[in-house]
Amino acid sequence: MIKSMTGFGHGEISNAENQKVTVEIKSVNHRYCDLSLKLPKKFSMFEAKIRNIMKEYVSRGKIDIFVSFEDLSQTSVGLRYNQEMAREYLKIFEQMRDDFKIESNITAKDLARFPEVISIEEKPQDEEVWWSLIEGALRSAAEKFVETRTIEGENLKQDLLGKLDQMEEDVDFIEKRSPDIIREYRAKLEEKVKEFLEDSTIEENRIAAEVTLYADKIAVDEEIVRLQSHIRSMRDVLNQEEAIGRKLDFMAQEMNREANTILSKSSDVALSDHAIELKTNVEKVREQIQNIE
Repeated sequence: MIKSMTGFGHGEISNAENQKVTVEIKSVNHRYCDLSLKLPKKFSMFEAKIRNIMKEYVSRGKIDIFVSFEDLSQTSVGLRYNQEMAREYLKIFEQMRDDFKIESNITAKDLARFPEVISIEEKPQDEEVWWSLIEGALRSAAEKFVETRTIEGENLKQDLLGKLDQMEEDVDFIEKRSPDIIREYRAKLEEKVKEFLEDSTIEENRIAAEVTLYADKIAVDEEIVRLQSHIRSMRDVLNQEEAIGRKLDFMAQEMNREANTILSKSSDVALSDHAIELKTNVEKVREQIQNIE
């Protein structure tokens, strides 16, 4: 089943310690796989693992991954007593007492108020606990992300199949109309020759040669055959399971080339109208294919 390159996924996992990781994934079109990570500094060590997991779910697109962490546990932080800093403060106070001949009645409570004597710091966490939360939230978000891409991909597939049907109708018309153009040209040529020559004898060989030259000039048989083949192939590719965006893009380029050739050779109004409609649908197909992974 084909997938769109546009998608969104959200996942979150929490544990018994009231720690929660939330992951959001968003993507848009891109020629290659471009992963952008935004995560807390404490999780930077897991960047390579996150990228490897995402490669299991996507192959193309500009993908933004947002990771956030919330810790409501009572054991995540603690107090740290800096004995050296306290000693430095006391030395300074003693020096001030001696210099200015003043009393100094510093208590432990007073000393604790000074900067960096007592600080709040985050306690070391088990990396495995963190990774367990990150991986769970990431995979949950990635699965929803792929689901939205798949739904959008199915919509794209149905739209492309409809446009291929229209293209096939235009190609069929061009194929059926082409022989009539030759016959009509021959009839017009004979009529003009009769007007100019009046009662003179028309040289059949000269007319046949002129018609042959004209037929070669406007012949689109090869282009029709190739277009019919490309349309069939594209239908087959749309039913494949792997990433098909690049393959479809190449096929659409070939279709566009054939449509341009047919239009450049056209000298009939009805045929030109269908050739223009054909080229228009090819362009629409090319635009839609840019959204396919």
